[in-house]
Amino acid sequence: MRIMSETTDATAPSDARLHDLSAIRRMAFSTVCLILIQAGTGMAANLHVNIPDHPGSDPTNYFTGSVRSIAWVLSNGAVVLVIHVVFGFALAVLVVSTLIRIVKLKRPSLNLWTTIGALFVIGAGLSGTSFLDFNNNMSSFIMEVLGFASALCYTVVLFLSYEHPYH
Repeated sequence: MRIMSETTDATAPSDARLHDLSAIRRMAFSTVCLILIQAGTGMAANLHVNIPDHPGSDPTNYFTGSVRSIAWVLSNGAVVLVIHVVFGFALAVLVVSTLIRIVKLKRPSLNLWTTIGALFVIGAGLSGTSFLDFNNNMSSFIMEVLGFASALCYTVVLFLSYEHPYH
């Protein structure tokens, strides 16, 4: 039988909330790491892979062309490009999972930064498929800028997850 003291701290976080914050820290850190890996594999692909005309090149419909471009990469692309695409999908799953977990925690500042970071990741992915479709260097540049902006957002999430643990 557990005896409660008369002076309990009503503002102390529950074990479940502390566990959730710990999980969010791990997810945010993993996201930043994966974004940096993406940046590295993306630079390697940009420097060492020539993207030829392929079934998804210069599409009239962006989305169907992008699906064809990704299918081409996965079936015929250079190894570094395949790794970049696969890690991109893993990153998309991770940011959506992180966003869902943070929304359940009901911390507005974390919700905001995670949402912005997730939108940057999605934008980077769309710019990456645009690069595959049209082979335009500006798409690659936009992908990198959005990737680094998302890394900044998830670094802020990591910082804020340590701030005010009792609220």
